[in-house]
Amino acid sequence: MKAILLKKYGPPTDLQVGEVPKPEPTDRQVLVKIHATAINDYDWSMVRGRPVLYQLLYGVGKPKHPIPGMELSGTIEAVGDKVTQHQVGDAVFGDTSDFSFGTLAEYICVHENALLKKPAHLSFEEAASLPHAYGLAYQGLVDKGQITKGMKVLINGAGGGVGTFGIQIAKLYNAEVTGVDTGEKLNRLKTLGFDHIIDYKQQDFTQLATQFDLILDAKSTHGPFAYARVLKPVGRYVTVGGTVGALLRIALFGSLVKWLHKKHVEILALKPNKDIDKIDQHFGEKKLDCVIDGPYPLSETPRLIQYFGEGRHTGKIIISMNMD
Repeated sequence: MKAILLKKYGPPTDLQVGEVPKPEPTDRQVLVKIHATAINDYDWSMVRGRPVLYQLLYGVGKPKHPIPGMELSGTIEAVGDKVTQHQVGDAVFGDTSDFSFGTLAEYICVHENALLKKPAHLSFEEAASLPHAYGLAYQGLVDKGQITKGMKVLINGAGGGVGTFGIQIAKLYNAEVTGVDTGEKLNRLKTLGFDHIIDYKQQDFTQLATQFDLILDAKSTHGPFAYARVLKPVGRYVTVGGTVGALLRIALFGSLVKWLHKKHVEILALKPNKDIDKIDQHFGEKKLDCVIDGPYPLSETPRLIQYFGEGRHTGKIIISMNMD
């Protein structure tokens, strides 16, 4: 089978498209023929092994995951002897990161618990865009952020996958939503329904006079006290990603912010695939808009990971296995 091969840490351009044996499922695994997958921050970090701290996760000196990728949609082709949740022919999707990486390939064997049944009304490309980004947005705004009707919400990194799902979730609560991003993404933010748009190259949102009930941050480039400054009393700031330095400061000083200012500054620990199967319940008759950059063929993966790292994409970068 074709796969993206990660043999050493380095620039994404060092990645190769190669042939590897098709895997076989063990007792609780299923073999999935992958139809579509997505590029995520994990891939950008894993491929480069940067920051170096991440090598504790991905393998010191040498990657322990020879194939990157952690999000998929596809069809089950074989099941292990003890599999009970799925059967051959099922269309599935999911964030596999709790169990294994390797979705940038034509096939993967993964534990049955890593997958959900794909909603029939979603294409494979749409389904592949959902698990990670929608999970971060929903858990960040609803579970951790405790969003309620009419809140003033700010989403930093509004043009990426988390932001494009986040605005739709926030609007279910009739929130007034400000989006922060830059470049060509700004025009798309207007069509997605953001009430206010900030170009971060022109204005630092942590210096605004406006205060927010809830901030969902996919970038996290400031310290916790800067975020607290633009939160209302008992407001909440939830980060779902960002620089290592900023995340460490939030982890170290978030409790101090709460003690001094009665404001919550917290990091979301994602629970993969939690509540993703309830999308129809969340949206009712409203159609969730999956904002897709692509789809692209597998052979373009090295360029696309670099493209992702430079922040030039809008929504989710999707790779289709049916294009090469």
